[in-house]
Amino acid sequence: MLKVGLELFIDAGPGAVRLGEETGLPVFLDLKLHDIPETVERAVARASALGARMVTVHAGGGRSMLRRAVERARRDGAGLEVVAVTVLTSLDAGDLHDVGVDGDVAPQVERLARMAWAEGVRAFVCSPYEAARLREVLGSDATLVTPGVRAAGDQGKDDQKRAMTAGEAVKAGARWIVVGRPIRDAADPLAAAQAFTREANAVGQGPA
Repeated sequence: MLKVGLELFIDAGPGAVRLGEETGLPVFLDLKLHDIPETVERAVARASALGARMVTVHAGGGRSMLRRAVERARRDGAGLEVVAVTVLTSLDAGDLHDVGVDGDVAPQVERLARMAWAEGVRAFVCSPYEAARLREVLGSDATLVTPGVRAAGDQGKDDQKRAMTAGEAVKAGARWIVVGRPIRDAADPLAAAQAFTREANAVGQGPA
């Protein structure tokens, strides 16, 4: 699957999603939508029309926003899946406290995931550290997408505060892993991508 994130989308526009058609791969449109329900519903409709396979929304946008996003994706019938972002991997408990959420990250991730599940969301973004907990809480039907994946020894070298290796993420319950900068900024991006893929697939629990 190809990730089209915010930076690329702003630079290249909706045409970036056409990379999926050109390569024959599904597109993960990682825009992390967070707005009033009407605006997010319309944005989901546009993502569906573009042919994206997944689109991210912030679970913190609330029940109505999540419900309308899911309903619109299903109504359009193009196979788009709404993926709820729980707590960004750049945040820790101190960051949550700064925005008025007391307690550790894991309970907040579970709280947001349970709310989103109740509104029909079946795919979630969480760090590898929360994947096992969400897999236990939500069961095998949940699709868990984990960013914050780094090569061994590289965790903590950037703004990803809750990172693991590809193999660790898959073992924790991730169905998809998201690898951005370690591939984009590598001296040999193809070799880096192949290395992450080999590590994830060696665990034997699905795609990476």
